[in-house]
Amino acid sequence: MTAQPVHVRAGVWARLRAFAGTSVALALLVAVTAALAAAYPRAGDRYADAGLRRAVEQASPDRTSVRVDAPPPWTDTVEETEDALRPGALAAARAEILGTPRAPLVPDSAQSAYGVRTTVGVEAAETWLPRPAGLPAQLLLAAQQDLASHARISAGRLPRATGGEPVTADTARVEAAVTADTARTLHIRVGSVIHLPRPSSAPLAVRVTGIVVPRGPSGAYWSTLPVLRTPALSRMPGSALTEVYWLGALLLAPDAGPVLLGTTGSPHRYWQVAPDVATLRGHDLDGLVSAVTAFGSGPGVQRLREVVDPRLETQTNLGEILADHARLRSGIDPLLLLAAVGTGSLAVIVLAMAGGVAADRRRAELALLRARGASLPGLALRLLAETAVVAVPAGALGLTAALLALPGARTAPAVTAALAVTLLACVALPLRAVVAHRTVRMHDGREDLASARPSRRRTVAELTVLVVASGLVVVLRRQGSGGSGPVAAAPLLTGVVAALLLARLHPLPLRALSRAAGRLRGLLIPLSLAQVARAPGFAVLPLLALLSALTTAAFGGSVLAGVTAARDQAALLDVGADGRIESTTGSLPGALPDRVRRLPGVRDMAEASVTVEAKPRQGSQAVPLAGVDADAYARLAHRTGLGPFDAATLRREREDAGAAGGADRPLPALASPRVAEEYGTGPYPVLLQDGTTVTVRIVLVVDRTPAVVGDDFLIVDRAGLPGAAARTTTLLLTGDALNGRALRSATTAAQAGAGAATVLLRAEERARYVDSPLQSGAERLYGVAVAASAAYAVLALLLTVLRTAPERGALLARLRTLGMSRSQGRRLLVLTALPQAFLAAAGGLLTGWACVHLLSPGIDLTTIALASPGVLEEAALRTDPLSLAVPALAVLVLALGVPAGQAWWVGRRGSVRELRMGGE
Repeated sequence: MTAQPVHVRAGVWARLRAFAGTSVALALLVAVTAALAAAYPRAGDRYADAGLRRAVEQASPDRTSVRVDAPPPWTDTVEETEDALRPGALAAARAEILGTPRAPLVPDSAQSAYGVRTTVGVEAAETWLPRPAGLPAQLLLAAQQDLASHARISAGRLPRATGGEPVTADTARVEAAVTADTARTLHIRVGSVIHLPRPSSAPLAVRVTGIVVPRGPSGAYWSTLPVLRTPALSRMPGSALTEVYWLGALLLAPDAGPVLLGTTGSPHRYWQVAPDVATLRGHDLDGLVSAVTAFGSGPGVQRLREVVDPRLETQTNLGEILADHARLRSGIDPLLLLAAVGTGSLAVIVLAMAGGVAADRRRAELALLRARGASLPGLALRLLAETAVVAVPAGALGLTAALLALPGARTAPAVTAALAVTLLACVALPLRAVVAHRTVRMHDGREDLASARPSRRRTVAELTVLVVASGLVVVLRRQGSGGSGPVAAAPLLTGVVAALLLARLHPLPLRALSRAAGRLRGLLIPLSLAQVARAPGFAVLPLLALLSALTTAAFGGSVLAGVTAARDQAALLDVGADGRIESTTGSLPGALPDRVRRLPGVRDMAEASVTVEAKPRQGSQAVPLAGVDADAYARLAHRTGLGPFDAATLRREREDAGAAGGADRPLPALASPRVAEEYGTGPYPVLLQDGTTVTVRIVLVVDRTPAVVGDDFLIVDRAGLPGAAARTTTLLLTGDALNGRALRSATTAAQAGAGAATVLLRAEERARYVDSPLQSGAERLYGVAVAASAAYAVLALLLTVLRTAPERGALLARLRTLGMSRSQGRRLLVLTALPQAFLAAAGGLLTGWACVHLLSPGIDLTTIALASPGVLEEAALRTDPLSLAVPALAVLVLALGVPAGQAWWVGRRGSVRELRMGGE
């Protein structure tokens, strides 16, 4: 590469010293933008990695491990079969199996257990083993390798082969260990002997020599086959639910596997391949699914059947877990792409604006250089060197900050993003200068805003953008946010179209106001309008930056508001109120309602008597029926919005109050649509759980109700229910700061062994819906996108103001020399800035509102809002007033505050000094 001339290098450093403030501002902008650009892919990788690992960790190891099983091999002699079940042969096969999975599926060799076990429980003859239904306990025998490394001895010692001879199928006595849970549940102690029948010889005597405590009991070593760690109640297929027996496990010595050949337990060799969760990466999800498929049912299995055993079989649910996680990602990734495209485009626009402002401030200097013979390449090289000296170190600093702040993610995407930002910052000024000074001239013709006419080329370009934006909006509304990549630009292009329309329409009212202001006697309004009208043609780029930033902020804020609202609504549908206390065994104690009502945070309470086995027309399907206090329940329904109604709807005539509903005095009832459709409005009898009957007549149909979670219900005034059916079973609480611990303590104290009750809080249920780091990470990224969009909007406004600051200062100084007061000068600058500030704020507000309403049919927030949809089928995008109003008002205040501050500063500095600095 040719070295720069000495005069170019000297000019670069001279300019950096002369404009140190501008250089620092550019460096700060590039550093922050590069840091944000580099941080986004790394943050996305971290959240994707954490989400994938959480999905695998939350699933039990018996679902995530790949279980490889093979029966004893067919051999010529029993001795050869026994040798295949000894540790050496098992370890050799294990090495082949662990080497079969291909990256990114990495086995965790420490947790991947192997050995020989019976696949069918063997009945134990000992009567001292517990028999809950009179059925004998059954035991699995397992000679699992490496037991000493995964268990701590609690009592006795580990089992070993007895007699000094190798264990065979005919060995009569073996040793075993049991886990502490097995010993406690099955009443086994060290020294216990358990006899297990064998088909062709005397029973096998298993002596328990030790009790062990698992190290890492939730790990794959112990939990892929949970019965090895903890006994379980089982029952034979087709038997009654009460006919259960205990199924436990005896852990034999690692070299005792051949003894299982003589039992009735159908022994198998097994190898468990547990995935190494620490190596899982979200960006490798597709490759991981492919590797699991190949290992579980593809070429990997075929190879193992050739190497290990032709009858080898594999089984795993890891593919289903990965598929569920992929569905979660497919619902979240498009929303993140929308945020990334919007914020990234804003960064590009602001960097371009920074280069444009620098080019405008140096217009006279660059025009002079061109007039004195500077070539365009030489001029561009000089400007590129000046900018690169500042931007390259700043970009490197931003990249370094992102890498240090977010470790453990891919580096290449971050470096690419930071390089793109740095390159754009370097070329923005040279490109703008080359375009502006491709022709040598010292003076540009005036292009007043009120009289300028757009060219045909600009009209064609704007129409093209309008057509493309409209098409993308239509596609997004039809296909949803999961469509193709360009669809993600729909919110941004909505702001682009609005900016182009406002730039087109802005001169029309300005011309009318200018003509009307000419007839006014005052000075400030005509002068301010004349100043606005004589300004250069309205700059589309600043307006585009402002409207795009406001639209992106409004869209992102609406996404966050929609997520919050969806979780809140889902929690409300699950609980029915802010809090719910419900008996699981009968009615609640009579003293509990008064005790709960006095607790701090409880504002109101509605009591309900819920019967889940009410049957309209005897013999039909059961329908939940709730008896409520009409006034309190009506207040709750209105407050929650779940089936609001007038309390008088449920009340009967006063003379009938207190009498049970009979055929001649039916109870007014609220009903769900399905119940009303199936049974009609009545009146008809309803058989209650205690055998009594009430007659109801449906007077109102509502979709939801607080007392009953579900789509089928009947709600009546409990004053008309029989005494037993009117006892309180449910308390529905209202309050903004309910204390779960206090509610549970009060409920437990009131129950006092009289039954069980559950306490549900809306706030706790809402928190339960954030189940994956992908969800919480997407919310954080959207929050950062909203904050960055608002910051870029402010920065775009500041750049716009800085662009015209010298001209405003010089104008105010001239007017001050003509006798204008300081207060008049401030009002003049404010009035001059008001039209464009109001246009940007109002345009941003309307554009954000229109963007949300246009795109809401294609945006589904269910995946990012809820871990599982549950009672809420769809979470829709909704407008967030704060996200619309706050950034727009901030832009308006800043746009008016900066000129006012400039007027005050110019007044302090003096007119003569300002005119000298302005060069006029």
